[in-house]
Amino acid sequence: MAYTQKHLDLVERAIARGEKVVRYEDRTVEYRTVAELIQARDLIRTELASASGPRSRVVRLYHGGKGL
Repeated sequence: MAYTQKHLDLVERAIARGEKVVRYEDRTVEYRTVAELIQARDLIRTELASASGPRSRVVRLYHGGKGL
């Protein structure tokens, strides 16, 4: 399933409130535990990150010399 940022927001809001039910448009999902809801959040985050493409690489250079 293709998740959107709205899906992630709804799941995070449910976690913050301690709820186990998430409603989106015409669908309702009831999770057994909050831990299961947290696993769903992690899955959505992973899929959103992979869908956005590879992360850019940051290279930091360090020079330990005295300078001028």
